[in-house]
Amino acid sequence: MNDISSRTDIENIMIGFYGKALTDDTIGDYFTKTVILDMDKHIPLITNFWETVLFDKSSYYGNVFGVHEHIHKLARFEDKHFARWLFLFKETVDELFAGENAEKIKQRAESIATVMRVKLVHSPQL
Repeated sequence: MNDISSRTDIENIMIGFYGKALTDDTIGDYFTKTVILDMDKHIPLITNFWETVLFDKSSYYGNVFGVHEHIHKLARFEDKHFARWLFLFKETVDELFAGENAEKIKQRAESIATVMRVKLVHSPQL
C-alpha cells in the first residue's frame, strides 16, 4: 500500500471519508441537516486544508475553528461526535494508505479534533 504523496491522494481520502460521514448515524446530520454541504465546493476546500496541514502548502486560508464554532452554535457537538469523526477519518486513511504521511495525517487529525473538542465541548464560554 502506498503512502499519501499528492493532493489527489488527499482528495481521495476526503471523498472516502465524506462518503461515510454523510450517512453516519452519529455525525451525518451535521453535514446534511445542520449545514448542508455542497460537496462539489467542500471537497476542494477541505482538500486545501489537509494539503496545508500535511504538506505545509499555503492552499487554505479559511478559519476552520470559526466554521466549527458556528456549527456548534446551531447543533451542539458532544465528545461522541469528535470520537466518531476521528474514527471514520482514521479508518478511511488506513483503507487507502500506509506510511509516514498516512500516520502524520492521522496524528494531525487527532490533535485538531482534541483542540476543537476541548474548545467547543468543554469551554464554559460556548
